[in-house]
Amino acid sequence: MSAAHTVAGVATFWRRRQWSRIDLRAVAPFVALAFLLVLGALSSDRFLTVGNLQNVATQSAFIAIIAVGATFVITAGGLDLSVGAMVAFVASLLILFLNTGDVASPYLFLAIAVSMSLVVGGLCGLGNGLIVTKGGIEPFIATLGTMGIFRGLTTWLSQGGAISLHSSDLQDLCRPVYFGTVLGIPVPIIIVFVVAGLGAFLLNRTGYGRHVAAVGSNEDVARYSGIRVGRVRIMTYILQGLCVSIAVILYVPRLGSTTATTGIMWELQAITAVIIGGTALTGGVGRIWGSICGAFLLETVGNIMILSNYASEYLIGAIQGTIIIVAMLIQRSLIRKR
Repeated sequence: MSAAHTVAGVATFWRRRQWSRIDLRAVAPFVALAFLLVLGALSSDRFLTVGNLQNVATQSAFIAIIAVGATFVITAGGLDLSVGAMVAFVASLLILFLNTGDVASPYLFLAIAVSMSLVVGGLCGLGNGLIVTKGGIEPFIATLGTMGIFRGLTTWLSQGGAISLHSSDLQDLCRPVYFGTVLGIPVPIIIVFVVAGLGAFLLNRTGYGRHVAAVGSNEDVARYSGIRVGRVRIMTYILQGLCVSIAVILYVPRLGSTTATTGIMWELQAITAVIIGGTALTGGVGRIWGSICGAFLLETVGNIMILSNYASEYLIGAIQGTIIIVAMLIQRSLIRKR
């Protein structure tokens, strides 16, 4: 064999090895998003305008933030079906608190309201975590139960109607949280990237993040390694509750009201965003930025359906359900190949 053939063989080997190292689950959502951007541009002249793209990113902020918390829960081998109902419950308490407070010092009052919202969300997440870990109930059943509790409490608080923010001054003061911009960038987009950055750092660069992945990969091995599995799992649900509270803080200024139907199907959208973002539903692998991309991707699909005549916008839920099934089939296929 000549030297040229040897060099060519070595080069081919290294190229194949580099391609084999590429994790398709990590790259796929970004490739899919790029494809959708091209499809959207071909579908409508209005799609690639700055205003429309900012609108898509802003509207996806709620699901993107919730998906950050869901990434921790799913990576640790858990599941939270209560996030949509939790949004309605926390938003209702936040608005009721704003309606009963003294606005003599509005900024201080808003700071207290935001803190209260974070505490309530964290406690809701803590409750889910304790039921799953201390109660020994499967996450699916546990959070399905708390979903009913949160919906029922919201219906009771609203008496079957809507809970609206009464003070127009407070509403005007809150509006920049959702409608404001910083250097031309909508505030919700900034908050999404801040939350995602913190989440990615915690999951990928800290010991706690490694423990989350270890618990999701093999709970028994993690326990024998000295990891406090229960504590790790409880913390993931608390993080989920905090992310829900942040989403609520963005949501309330948008409409200034909430009902018992607020946040319906948000749990499906958040889980879908996490799965198509490359996080393994079986646990052990979590990708924060992939989840953010997944949330943007879902909103982009809906935006294309609205701007074009390809399909009715009322089929968005059906499309999202199809996407999560296809994503799971792809994940299984990739796992088998590996």
